[in-house]
Amino acid sequence: MGQSIGALVTEHIAVGLVENNQLVSSIHVFPETSDAPDILSGMPAEEIVERIGREIEFVSQGHRIEAVGVGFPGINRHGLIEESPNLQQTKGLNLGEALSLLFNGRGISAPVHILNDAAALAAGIAATRGRLDQLVRVWFLGVGIGWGRYPQAGGFSEGGHSVVTLDPKEQFCGCGGVGHLEGIMGHRAMRLRFLDLEPEEVFEQASSGDARCCDFVKLWHRALAAATATSVHTDGPGKFFISGPNATFIQVGLLDLYLNEMVKMSPLQGSAFEVIPTSDVTAIIGAAVSAERAASVD
Repeated sequence: MGQSIGALVTEHIAVGLVENNQLVSSIHVFPETSDAPDILSGMPAEEIVERIGREIEFVSQGHRIEAVGVGFPGINRHGLIEESPNLQQTKGLNLGEALSLLFNGRGISAPVHILNDAAALAAGIAATRGRLDQLVRVWFLGVGIGWGRYPQAGGFSEGGHSVVTLDPKEQFCGCGGVGHLEGIMGHRAMRLRFLDLEPEEVFEQASSGDARCCDFVKLWHRALAAATATSVHTDGPGKFFISGPNATFIQVGLLDLYLNEMVKMSPLQGSAFEVIPTSDVTAIIGAAVSAERAASVD
């Protein structure tokens, strides 16, 4: 393949040019400043399509583009956004088709591939670490909890909604489900749980010995270990990457301890965690590489 474009849509839109599994351009971002972090959540779906298209068109100028990949939050299959809790107005939007029509009118004939944003991150880790022939799994800890798997299995990548507790009081998940991982670990969920403290303050006070915060930090790590253990029991052991703004709260030793309590069969032991820096670059590369591979199959 030649040059491809990768785009990531989260609280913002970030787009870059990719060649040989590397970013070869500066990243074009909307909005350009952090003054309006929630701008996409209030933007109509058709405007989001137009804005994604505009950023991709800007980056594509002067280049022959072979494929376009877009990492987008939620459940999507064949370009159709079936559910997107963080951008609810896009539910039912055929993003792949809408972008293809937009590009055809602007002289861009490259095929468009839509995938989950966390799956794009997993693909980016695989591409940048020479692991495209291996299973790669990643947790993204932010407003919600993203779960990325490479190679992606179908169009589903919602491991953040894994059920990790049977407590009926655990109802903080943004999707409304009971007992979900995101309802414990998600930034939004933590703010709802601790109305008197910000998540950062919860972890600070836990380090100072506050009993309530200490108990929650243990629950927080145990929840991630439980969801990880589920993946180990279905896909086997291996390395799990952790990224996102709240990855700074991770205590790898505590996570290892809880995972070892939950995985006891000897063939399934030996998993490890690695916290990696949070950056749009890896997911942009992953979106582009995924688009290239999808185009080669088609």
